[in-house]
Amino acid sequence: MGKFLLAFLVFFPFAAALAGYLTGRRSKAGRDALVQASCLLELLAALGLAGSLGASFSWEGFCGLGLHFAADGFRLTMAVLTAFIWLLTTISSKEYFAAAHNRNRYYLFLLMTLGSTMGIFLSSDLYTTFVFFEVMSFTSWVMVAQEETPDAKKASGTYLGVAVLGGLVTLMGLFLLYSRTGTLEMSALTGLAAQTADKGPLYAAGVLILVGFGVKAGMYPLHIWLPDSYVAAPAPATALLSAVLSKAGVFGILAVSCNIFLHDAPWGDLILVLAVLTMVTGAVLAVFSANLKRTLACSSMSQIGFILVGVAMQCLLGEENALAVGGSMLHLLNHSLIKTALFMAAGVVFLNLGTFDLNRLRGFGRKKPLLMFVFLMGILGVTGVPLWNGYVSKTLIHESIVEYIAAAGLSAGQAAYYRWVEWLFLISGGLTVAYMTKIFVALFVEKNPTEQQRYDGMKRYVSRPTAVVLAVSAAILPVLGMTPGLTMDSIAGLCRGFMNGEAPAHAVEYFSLTNLKGAAISIAIGAAVYLLLVRPLLMKKQPDGSWAYLDRWPRWLNLEYGLYRPVLLKILPFLGALAARFACSLVDWAVAGLRALLFWKAPEKVEPPTDDYFGVYPERPHPHTISNSLAYSLLLFGIGLSITLLYLLFC
Repeated sequence: MGKFLLAFLVFFPFAAALAGYLTGRRSKAGRDALVQASCLLELLAALGLAGSLGASFSWEGFCGLGLHFAADGFRLTMAVLTAFIWLLTTISSKEYFAAAHNRNRYYLFLLMTLGSTMGIFLSSDLYTTFVFFEVMSFTSWVMVAQEETPDAKKASGTYLGVAVLGGLVTLMGLFLLYSRTGTLEMSALTGLAAQTADKGPLYAAGVLILVGFGVKAGMYPLHIWLPDSYVAAPAPATALLSAVLSKAGVFGILAVSCNIFLHDAPWGDLILVLAVLTMVTGAVLAVFSANLKRTLACSSMSQIGFILVGVAMQCLLGEENALAVGGSMLHLLNHSLIKTALFMAAGVVFLNLGTFDLNRLRGFGRKKPLLMFVFLMGILGVTGVPLWNGYVSKTLIHESIVEYIAAAGLSAGQAAYYRWVEWLFLISGGLTVAYMTKIFVALFVEKNPTEQQRYDGMKRYVSRPTAVVLAVSAAILPVLGMTPGLTMDSIAGLCRGFMNGEAPAHAVEYFSLTNLKGAAISIAIGAAVYLLLVRPLLMKKQPDGSWAYLDRWPRWLNLEYGLYRPVLLKILPFLGALAARFACSLVDWAVAGLRALLFWKAPEKVEPPTDDYFGVYPERPHPHTISNSLAYSLLLFGIGLSITLLYLLFC
C-alpha cells in the first residue's frame, strides 16, 4: 500500500492537471470541483501514508539513475503540510480568480506544481530531488507570470532566469558529488562522507548544490527574485511560493547539511553566516517597505534565515543538537502555516481594493472582525509572542545558540562572535515585531482620510468558503502555540530521524522565565524600532493632517539591477565578445605573419585573396539573430537541453 501511495502522491496531480484542463474547456464549475477534489484526495493520501512509514518506491532506469521515493516521519509531515495548504489555497482561488482570465492555465500548472513539490519532499536521493526541483521551477514560473502585467512578466523573467542558473550550478555539484561517492542516496551519503579523507571535493560539491537550493529558499544573496515575484504573483500563488515552494529549497539544504556534512562545524559556520545575512536583510527590507505584499515577502525571506540558523546550529552542536533540530523543523512548519493565513488575508484586501499600498488600504480592516482575527493570529505567530506557535520554534533556535556558547568551550573571541549572532537573532525578531505592527496599525487602527466611510460599509467583503479557509488557517496557530508539549514536540520527534538528530535529554520548559526573556527582549526592541524609526522617519505628515508611509529604501542597493544584471547582461557578454574577437584576431595575425614570412623576397608583393567576413564580425547584424531577455534565452537553452536528454534516453 505504501508504494501505491507514494506513486499516487507524486504522479496523480499531473494526470489531474490534464483532466482539469480538458474539463475546464467545457465547464468552469466542473473544473473547479475537479481541482478541489484532487487536492482533497492528495491530502487523504498523505494522511494515509502515516500507516506506511518505511515504505519506498522506485522507478528504475528513468533517465539512467531512476527515481526513488521513501516515507518517513519528516517526509510524511511535509506531504501532509503541502496537501493541506494546497487545498486551502485552491478553495480561496475560486473567489480570487472569479473574474480573471486564463484560469484553465493557472489550474493546469497549479496541479503540476503540486505533483513536482510532492516529488521533492518524498524523494530519497538527490537526483530525484533535482529532477522534480527543475520541473517545479518551470511550472511555478507560469503561476508567477499569471497576471501578464509588465511587472509580472519582468518578475517571472527574473524568477526563471535565476532558477535555471541555480539548477545548472546544482547539477554540476551533483556530478562532482557522484564522482566522489558513487551514489546520491541521502541515507548512504552520511557514512560515505564520514569515511572520505579529502573533504575538499565534498565542500566544493556542497557549495554548488547549496547555490541551487538556496536560490529557491530565498537565501541571501540569491534572493533577488523573491520580493518582485511574490508581489507580482496572484495572492493564492504567493501563499504557495512562501509557504511551500521556498521550503523545497530548505529541504535540499537540510538533505545536504544533515547527511553529507552531519556535525561538520566549518559547514555549519558557512550556513550560519548566510543565515544571519538572510535573516537581517529580509527584516530590514520589510521595515522599509510601504507595500503590504512586499512586506510579507521580505518577511518570508527573513524567516527563512531563522530556519537556516537552526540548520547551522545542528552542524555546530554535533550530537547535542536536539534543540536546533526541533527548532529548525518547527519553524519550517510554523512559517508555512503563518504565511498561508497572512497571504490569503492579503488577497482578500486586494480583491476589495485592488492595491497593496499601505497608504491606500489603511483603515480597511476596521469593523471587520474576521480579517482582524486572521491578521492578528498571523502577526502574533510570526513575531514569536508567547502562546503562539512561532514562539516555540524561535525559542528552541535561540536556546540552541545559547547552549553552543555555553557548552562548546569556545575562546573569548569565538564566544563574542556567537554572542553577536545571538543578538542579531533577537534584533531580527524585534524588527519582525516592528514591521508587523506597522501592517496591523495601518489596516486596523488608523483611519483612511478619504475612504473610511466606504470601507466601513463593506460588510460582505469575503465569500463564505474563503472565510472558512481563513478562520481555519488562523485558528491553528494559537492551538499549536498553547500545546507545545502535546503537538509540536510530537511533530519534532517524528521528523528527527531525517535530520539524524538526537532526542532531547529532558522536556523543554517553554514558558520558563529564561525562555520568556528572549521573547521579551525582541518585543522591546520591536517597540523601540516602531516608535523611534518607523513613525518619525518612515512616515510623513500630509497637509490634511494624516500621515503617509514612505519607502525610503535606496534604489541603488537593489542587488538585481546593481550587480546581477550588469554582470550577466553587460560585463560577461563584453568579456566574452572581447575573448572571441581576440581569438579571431589570432587567425588574422597568423595569416599576416605567414604572408610576411613567405613573400618577403618577392620582387612584387603578392596579395592572397581575402574574405571580408573571415576572422571579423560583419558590421550589420545577422538577419536570423535572436535578441531577447536573459530569461528567454535560458528558456530556449532549457528546451534544447530537454530535447537532447529525451533523445539520449529513448533513441
